[in-house]
Amino acid sequence: MKHLFKALASFQNEVPTIHKGTKGYGYSYADLPTIFNVINPLLDKHGLGVTQLLNSDELGDSIKTIVFHSESGETLESNTRIPKTTLKGMNDYQAFGSGCTYYRRYALSNILRLVTDVDNDGAGQQQPKKVVSAPKQLVEKAKPSISNDRFQKAVALIQDGKYTIEKLRVSYMLTDMQLNKLKDYFVNHKEL
Repeated sequence: MKHLFKALASFQNEVPTIHKGTKGYGYSYADLPTIFNVINPLLDKHGLGVTQLLNSDELGDSIKTIVFHSESGETLESNTRIPKTTLKGMNDYQAFGSGCTYYRRYALSNILRLVTDVDNDGAGQQQPKKVVSAPKQLVEKAKPSISNDRFQKAVALIQDGKYTIEKLRVSYMLTDMQLNKLKDYFVNHKEL
């Protein structure tokens, strides 16, 4: 990855602060066209490219941001989950599109280390969620995390038929990496 990191460091040393130019409801931000107008010539100059892919799985929607070095083929990737939310004055599709754009900007800014001033973004006001009290016996306690070593032992027990994924998921708060390992295992073993 030495070619990618060298080119990325040169890019980061040269890219200027990208000033806000778009006005929202009481705030301003650097929109995607503004960001791309600044970064595209510099990415090209340093042999870099970037792409963002929308993914969906059983855990929800996410954006995979990939920075690549065009000559060596080296890549740096980041996966960002897009939470589902309701925005005032928007239908579900509009709120999803707004979320995609919002997280594309932030994922791109983070992976490239862009400075776009202070940003309090979000085109709509988040609607309060209805709070429904559950009976005391149904209130779930906070789940503990599981170490990677213990996780590997649990996966071995699942493979041996001595433990189940359901018990693992109910008992522990799994990281995205652990969830992806479970998903990969079962996709490869056709047991989903």
